[in-house]
Amino acid sequence: MAEQKDLLIEIGTEELPPKALPKLSASFTDGIVKGLKEQGLAFADVAPFASPRRLAVLIRDLDVRQADKAVERRGPALQAAFDAQGNPTKAAEGFARSCGVSVDALDKVETDKGAWLYFRSMQEGQATDALIPEIIEAALANLPIPKRMRWGAGEAQFVRPVHWLIILFGDEVIPATILGVAAGSTTRGHRFHHPDTLEISAPADYAEILASRGYVVADFNRRRQMIREQVEKAAADLGGEALIEDALLDEVTALVEWPVALAGGFEEKFLEVPHETLITTMQDNQKYFAVFDSNKRLLPHFITIANIDSSNPAVVIEGNERVIRPRFADAVFFWEQDQKQKLADRIEALKQILFQQKLGTLYDKSQRVKALAREIAERIGADVEQAERAAELAKCDLMTAMVGEFPKLQGIAGRYYAALDGEPAEVAAAMEEQYMPRHAGDDLPAGQTGQVLALADRIDTLVGIFGIGQKPTGAKDPFALRRAALGVLRIIIERELPLDLRLLYQSAADLLGERLEDKQAVDSCLEYTLERLKAFYQDQGVAVDVIDAVLIQQPTRPLDFDHRVKAVSAFRKLEQAESLAAANKRIGNILKKVDHSLPEQIDVSLLQEDAERALYQQLEQLKPDALAMFDSGDYEAALMRLAGLRETVDRFFDDVMVMVDDPALQRNRLALLNQLRGLFLRVADLSRLQY
Repeated sequence: MAEQKDLLIEIGTEELPPKALPKLSASFTDGIVKGLKEQGLAFADVAPFASPRRLAVLIRDLDVRQADKAVERRGPALQAAFDAQGNPTKAAEGFARSCGVSVDALDKVETDKGAWLYFRSMQEGQATDALIPEIIEAALANLPIPKRMRWGAGEAQFVRPVHWLIILFGDEVIPATILGVAAGSTTRGHRFHHPDTLEISAPADYAEILASRGYVVADFNRRRQMIREQVEKAAADLGGEALIEDALLDEVTALVEWPVALAGGFEEKFLEVPHETLITTMQDNQKYFAVFDSNKRLLPHFITIANIDSSNPAVVIEGNERVIRPRFADAVFFWEQDQKQKLADRIEALKQILFQQKLGTLYDKSQRVKALAREIAERIGADVEQAERAAELAKCDLMTAMVGEFPKLQGIAGRYYAALDGEPAEVAAAMEEQYMPRHAGDDLPAGQTGQVLALADRIDTLVGIFGIGQKPTGAKDPFALRRAALGVLRIIIERELPLDLRLLYQSAADLLGERLEDKQAVDSCLEYTLERLKAFYQDQGVAVDVIDAVLIQQPTRPLDFDHRVKAVSAFRKLEQAESLAAANKRIGNILKKVDHSLPEQIDVSLLQEDAERALYQQLEQLKPDALAMFDSGDYEAALMRLAGLRETVDRFFDDVMVMVDDPALQRNRLALLNQLRGLFLRVADLSRLQY
């Protein structure tokens, strides 16, 4: 068995950007693992470490050298390698030189396909310690760092200045200089609790030495779990429950090396402000965790995570309370000032805010959304007046001091202010619901008015941006059109709204009028939106071929698309499905070869074979019920009925020649197949199903 040792790599830095830390750590670890595998080095497992001042990875039981590798190269054919006198040609000599040997040292290999010169040798594996520095360099070069910085007088560039480096293989340091720092075996502990160096004598001891002597919990996930448990306990001690969102938990974990949860408080008078304002301030500005009682009401407390185990925690708590108080006072001021003017009084101000240079102001957009909201409301039976009112007020909270200070509260602030202004409950709720869903898996608008507004706003944006030629390309999507398109699809499908996207996109295009530069915007926008359905259904576990079978038919009503996908998914599981899918493919191939228009009418008198008469009769028998099911959107029931055709169709292809010499007979049989395929195409192109 090959000799193995543990490998520890640590890059010691100044404080790394907290929001980027998890991604940096994952990328660094993946880069090291990729490099080891590419070099053919086996290992047992990998342990990543990440804290504000370090990126590290521990590789357990890593081979100390590559395995020896047999090298084989085929050279020129023998007839080209030697002349008539048996002397080596330039081709043979050149091949031998490239292999580092003489022609006499080459083998001659004869096979059924010919005879060639051959070079065989055993390449000795390299020592692992000679390969590691290059692997580290490659991993660091590929880190997702948008902007690298220089420090000191050196040329090294990294996301933050690098101050120490460990490359420890077993009990020996691999000599290397990376990012301007020479490798060693010493790390550094907590900036305040243990600023001195710590010697690491064995890679496996790394995490334990840092934790027990250096006041550093280097394992990101362990530190994250410690913070969660401490926050939960602190909240319970206050008689409440903490709001622990993953994004905030990750960010706080990336800010500390030795987490200590501390609970603070604030005056109850601040609770008169909308709770979302206080929570936003706590989370975004201070990185605090909010606390709720059993009735989900905000308590006048917060929990902060200190990066120090203070001998006098009361002083730390007091400092945090002192910082949060003026921020809450500002929120109270904005809240009171905003109420001096109604949302409706801010409509005119929207004329001063540009939505997009070619698409006009927020006021222009609001007027388009209002007209589109009326149409959507009429189509789904929602309250038209409320839909129009919601569209008028939708962007007015952007003009408030509260949203100016706390942009994340757009929509939420609008809901509060609309309610205070006496607007109908559905209109007030729509102020917030227009932004739903904000991300994958987010809640959808609950009320019809909110659904209408959310759709109208997104559709206007989609068609408008496509219409001025700024559709997303690659990773660039500045107007979040992917999210907008998925939001439109989710609302229509999951709220079961009978809406046709082509009609709505065309209405949006008509409202944009001369602003629309690309006259193909409706088609492009529709195609783009329907393409998003692939990811939508794949996330639900629907097979790709099922999605493609429906997508090729280009249904423009998402709810109808959903019914088709579910029907084809159910049909695909039937034992008859494979045979009928193959038959549809065969029919499609036959019909493609026809160089004239496909016949539609079947002449019963020309049905000669028993198999074609049986197929015609069964088609005629099934067609009325199947068509009625198709028309009502009951695709699954229709496909179940058509599945009964399997044996008759199989028999037809066994017994009947379609492309016969008699033109009349051929056209009649083509007409029969055309009708059969046309029935299935009412749902999807089953020929695209893969078995």
